[in-house]
Amino acid sequence: MTPFTADVLKIVSNIPAGRVMTYGGIAERAGSPRAARQVVRILHSMSDKHGLPWHRVINAKGEIAIGSDEGRFLQRALLEEEGVYVNPAGVVDLDEYRHVPDAPERQE
Repeated sequence: MTPFTADVLKIVSNIPAGRVMTYGGIAERAGSPRAARQVVRILHSMSDKHGLPWHRVINAKGEIAIGSDEGRFLQRALLEEEGVYVNPAGVVDLDEYRHVPDAPERQE
């Protein structure tokens, strides 16, 4: 596992219930600000194996960005169970719900 992947896993696992982070925010925190798509791939391939709260990760516009209707419905339901308001268009208010970790997660 690469250090970037390990950092992404740690960052995502530490997003508290009722809060969200963006793919780009996670990439930046993990030391590669232009690697948002890599964060998507890591979540897609490792969320189940590592028990990650994948549903707490959304795109930079605050949108649920999962392609399938079933996936969008599930992510919305999981966020709403945690008290996150998702508007009818599938958008979360990042000013209200964004999680900003206290210190960088990057491990050298």
